[in-house]
Amino acid sequence: MNALTKRIGVAVLAALVTAPWVVRADGVLEAERFRAYADGFAAGDRETVVNAIPNAAAWEWMAANVPRFECPDKKLEEVYWFRWWTFRKHLKETVDGWIVTEFLPAVPWAGKHNSINCPAGHHFREGRWLHDRRVLDDYAVFWFRKGGEPRKYSFWAADAMEARARVIGDDESVRNLLPELKANWEAWAGDHRDESGLYWQNDGNDGMEVSVGGSGCRATLNSYQYGDAVAIAAVLERAGKGEEAAEWRGKAAALRELVEKRLWDAEAEFFKVRPRGGGALAGVRELHGYVPWCFHLPGPDKSGAWRQLTDPQGFRAPFGPTTTEQRHAGFRVAYEGHECQWNGPSWPFATAQTLTAMANLLHDYRQEVVSRKDYWEVLQGYVRSHRFRQLPPERREGESTDGAGGLERVESGRPWIDENLNPYTGDWMARTLLKQRRQAPDERGKDYNHSTFCDLVISGLLGLRPRADEVVEVSPLLPEGEWDWFCLDHVPYHGRVLTVIWDRDGTHYGRGVGMQVLVDGVKIGGAERLGTVRGKLPERKGR
Repeated sequence: MNALTKRIGVAVLAALVTAPWVVRADGVLEAERFRAYADGFAAGDRETVVNAIPNAAAWEWMAANVPRFECPDKKLEEVYWFRWWTFRKHLKETVDGWIVTEFLPAVPWAGKHNSINCPAGHHFREGRWLHDRRVLDDYAVFWFRKGGEPRKYSFWAADAMEARARVIGDDESVRNLLPELKANWEAWAGDHRDESGLYWQNDGNDGMEVSVGGSGCRATLNSYQYGDAVAIAAVLERAGKGEEAAEWRGKAAALRELVEKRLWDAEAEFFKVRPRGGGALAGVRELHGYVPWCFHLPGPDKSGAWRQLTDPQGFRAPFGPTTTEQRHAGFRVAYEGHECQWNGPSWPFATAQTLTAMANLLHDYRQEVVSRKDYWEVLQGYVRSHRFRQLPPERREGESTDGAGGLERVESGRPWIDENLNPYTGDWMARTLLKQRRQAPDERGKDYNHSTFCDLVISGLLGLRPRADEVVEVSPLLPEGEWDWFCLDHVPYHGRVLTVIWDRDGTHYGRGVGMQVLVDGVKIGGAERLGTVRGKLPERKGR
C-alpha cells in the first residue's frame, strides 16, 4: 500500500469514527483485547483491492464500529471477527455516497461503482449492527436515486431496510424511500407476474444458476415480495397511515395464500418451483425452499419441511447444507462446466438465508421438528466452512468427510470466505476452477461479500431480536450446556449501547450469575438460566 492510499484510508477512517451519530460507550469488553484478530488477518492477507478502509486502518474502524463478542468457542469467535474484517473491505466511498460491494475486483456483470443488488439484502442485515449509520443510509439511497439497479437480480429491499430500522430505532431512512420502495414492488408485478398471480424469475437472476428446479415461479422472489409488502405496511403503520398499511397487508396476505397453495408440495412437504404458465411442481427439493421462513410467510402446518435440513439424504453435509437434496438424481458436485452451480454445492448465500429462516422458526413458531441443537450444528458447519484449504485433486469430488478422521484431515488453514463450497471437503470450488482455467479477474471470490455471518450470531445464536418498540428482547438459540459464558458488547441499538452477558456461575465476568442485559451500562433484565430476557429501554439521557 502506497503512502497516498494510506493517507486517504486514515482520513476516511477519521471521518467515520468522529461522525456525530456514532454511538459509543465504555462496556464490559475492552476493544484492544481483540486487536490481534485484525493484525493476524492482515499479516496473512494479499491486499488485492483497496477500497475506503485499507488493512492498515482496519482495526481502528472495527474498534469504533462493530459489536464486540467473545465466547469459549474460539473458532466461531475468530470467524465472527474475520467477517467484520472482510465486510470492511467492501465499503466503498463514491461520488454517489457510500456503497457496499459484492466482489472486490470489478466484474463485467456489475453495475455502477461495481455494485450488484443480488446480495444487498444480506449487506443491510449484516451492516445494521454498525455504529456509523452513514454507510447504509447512503447505500439505501443509491439503489433508488443514485443509479443503482434494484431489479437486476431478486432483492428483498424494503424488508432489509425495515429490519435495519428496528435496530437503529429510526424509520427516517426507510420512510424517506417509501415512494420508491412501493414503486419497486409494483414494477416487479408489472413484468414478473405470472398469470397465476405468482412471480416468476430466472434462476440466474435469483443468483442461483444451473439449479435443478430451474426457472419459473420460485419461492425466492415471491417471498421477497411478500416480505417487502409486510415491511412497507409496518413502516406505514408506524407513520400513522393505518388505512394504506392495511392495503399493503392485504397484498401480502393474497400473495401468501398463492405461495402456500401453488408452490407447496404437500406430499414432499416442501416449497418447490412451478413452471411459468402452470404445469407440475419441480420434482426436487432445493434449499431455497426455506426462504419463505425468512419472512414468516408459512403457516405452522408447513414446519415438516425442516426435517430435510438434518437428513443426510436431504441437505445435511459437513460443510453444507447442500443446495439440492442429495437423494435426487440431479444432485451434482461437479468440477466441470459453469463454476457457479446451484445443483449441489454449498453456498454461503443460501446457508445464511437458511439460518435466518431457522432462527425465525425456532423463535416464533410452535413446532417439534428441529431444535436449538440442530441450529447449532448447522451453524457449526458454516463456521467450519470458513477456511482456506488446499486439497489434493482426489479429495475434491464426492468423498464424504462425515467421520472424525476426515474432518480432522481438512480442517486447517487461515480464515477464508469465497463463493461456493464442495459440501463434503470444504474446497472452494469456483476458486479451484477459475485457477485451473486461469480466468480473470485475479482472486474474484476472495473475501466474497454474498452472505451474512455476524448477524446470524447476534440475532440468531445470541438471540437479540430487534423490535420497533422500546422493549429489548434477547432469546439465545445456544443449546443449554454448550457454553458456560459469553458476552456481546458495544452493540448500537435504538441510539443506546447494549450488552448481553451469560455467565453460568458468575465467576467468568464477576458480575453475577446467569443472563444479564444492560443498556448504557444499566441492567434492564436478567435470568438465572439461559432463556428469554425482556426489558424496557430507559429514557435517553438528556431527554
